[in-house]
Amino acid sequence: MNAYLDNSATTKVYDSVKDVMVKVMLEDYGNPSSLHMKGLEAENYVKDAVKTIAKSLKATEKEIIFTSGGTESNNMALIGGAMANKRRGNHIITTAIEHASVANPVKYLEEEGFRVTYLPVDHNGIVDLDALKEALCEETIIVSIMYVNNEIGAVEPIEEIGKIVKEYNPAILYHVDAIQAYGKYNIVPKKANIDLLSVSSHKIHGPKGVGFLYMREKSKVRPIILGGGQQRAMRSGTENVPGIAGMAQAVKEIYTDFDSKIDRMYSIREAFIEGVKDIEGVTINGKTDRSNAPHIVSVSFEGIRSEVLLHSLEDKNIYVSAGSACSSNKPSISATLKSIGIDNGLLDSTIRFSFSTMTTMEEIEYAIEELKNIVPVLRRYRAR
Repeated sequence: MNAYLDNSATTKVYDSVKDVMVKVMLEDYGNPSSLHMKGLEAENYVKDAVKTIAKSLKATEKEIIFTSGGTESNNMALIGGAMANKRRGNHIITTAIEHASVANPVKYLEEEGFRVTYLPVDHNGIVDLDALKEALCEETIIVSIMYVNNEIGAVEPIEEIGKIVKEYNPAILYHVDAIQAYGKYNIVPKKANIDLLSVSSHKIHGPKGVGFLYMREKSKVRPIILGGGQQRAMRSGTENVPGIAGMAQAVKEIYTDFDSKIDRMYSIREAFIEGVKDIEGVTINGKTDRSNAPHIVSVSFEGIRSEVLLHSLEDKNIYVSAGSACSSNKPSISATLKSIGIDNGLLDSTIRFSFSTMTTMEEIEYAIEELKNIVPVLRRYRAR
C-alpha cells in the first residue's frame, strides 16, 4: 500500500494533462513566435490556455502572464512592482509567515533600501488586521499577503485586506500568493481588489516548471526578464507550450464539478484529523474546521523529531513533508510555526500532511494505522 500525502509539495498530473502535453511535444511542437503553420498551431495552444485561465478568474485575457512557476510569479510581482513604483514610495507590507518565494524577494528589496513591515499572525496563522491598518502609510507601495499558508493551511481574509488597502490608497499594489489556494477556492481578483496574483501549475495536477501571474490592467510592474518581447514584453522568452497547454487542461479539470471535489477533500481531511487525534501527544496546528484550507493538516508529535518520523513513514510508503517542501532540505526552524507560537519543544516535531483530488480514504486509513504503530515505538526508542 502507498499513501502519497505530500500534495502541497506537488501533485500527480491528470492523465488528460499528460496526453495533451505529449501531443504538443510530438506533433504540435512549433515555436509560437514562428510565422508558419507549425508556429500557428503552437500559438493556438497558448491562446486557448489564456482564455481558460482568464475565465477561471473572471479576468480579461491580457491580464494573464505565463511564467516558469510560482517562484517566478512572486518575484515578478514583488521586484517588478517595487522597481516600477519606487518613485512613489519605498514601503512594503507582508506577513511573518510567507513562503520563501515571497520572503526572500522581500528580503532582497530590503537590502536594496526598501522598508518592510512584517505583520504578526494569531495562533491560527491569521494576519492581524489592526496591525495592517497601523502599518499603512504614504510610502506604502506594495502589500503582499498569501491566500493559504503552505504549512498549516491558514486562510487569510483576502477580501477584507483588499478593502482595507484600497480604501487607504487605491495606488498601492495588492499582491496575493495564491499558490496553495488556486484550485481550492473560486478566486475573483477584481472582487477582492487584487492587483497581482501568483499561481503554480504543479499544485493543481498540472506539470512542473510553469505557472502564471494575474496582473490587473494598468498595474505598474517592471519586467524582470528581458529578451525577445514575448507576452507584450512583460515576460520575454519562448513560451513553454507543452507546460502551458498542460496547465490549462489541469485548470479545466480542477474547476469541473468543483464543489464536490472540495467537499470530498474536506471529508478526507476531517477523517484524518479524527484518526490522528487518537494518538497520544499529538497537537493539530491551526484550525480543524472548514475555515481552514481543505488540503493541509499540520501535526506535531511530542518527543519525536520530524525528520525521524518522516523517514519512518517513508519506510511504509507513506510520503509527507516536514513543513514546506521548498525548505524541508534545510535545517532551519519554520517561521510559520514560530509565528503562531507553538511550544518550542514541538518546532522540530511537526509534519505536514496534504491531500488532493486524487487522495483516497484508503490512503488516509493506512496512514493513520501506521502512525498509531510507529509513533509509540519511536517514543520508546527515544526514551532509551
